Amino acid sequence: MHSAPDFTLYDSAKNPVSLHDFKGKKVVLLFYPLAFSSVCTKELCYVRDNMSLFNNMDAQVLGISVDSLYTLAKFREEQGFNFPLLSDFNKEVSKLYNALYDEFSYNMKGVSKRASFVIDRQGMVRYEQVLEKAGELPDFEAIQKTLTAID
Repeated sequence: MHSAPDFTLYDSAKNPVSLHDFKGKKVVLLFYPLAFSSVCTKELCYVRDNMSLFNNMDAQVLGISVDSLYTLAKFREEQGFNFPLLSDFNKEVSKLYNALYDEFSYNMKGVSKRASFVIDRQGMVRYEQVLEKAGELPDFEAIQKTLTAID
């Protein structure tokens, strides 16, 4: 177990959001490659549709990608996401969490990998999964088991 690197990013409504804002709460960080892509949409729609599970476990979900604030605002609005989407446009947080592709499809460099982290109330990483294949979805069962195990 190690402590989760703190960060501050802007959400799609242009508000700064810091990891330390959620101290005392469980946090699920979901890094994903690109807004509007099919697998990313499927992943985040799963979270949207199952938000009561996360709420019942006192967990805050944060979605993070390298997309701009404007793209994320449109993505969030179109899909009706009920959790913040944060812009890691400068790729700093994805790097901190070792969740950044050197090269993605279509020769795009510096795109977030699909990765998930569960952080406990004290700011310690209790679960992490960084997927090399962007077509795979996070292990939501493992995420929920970890959340349940945290007091």
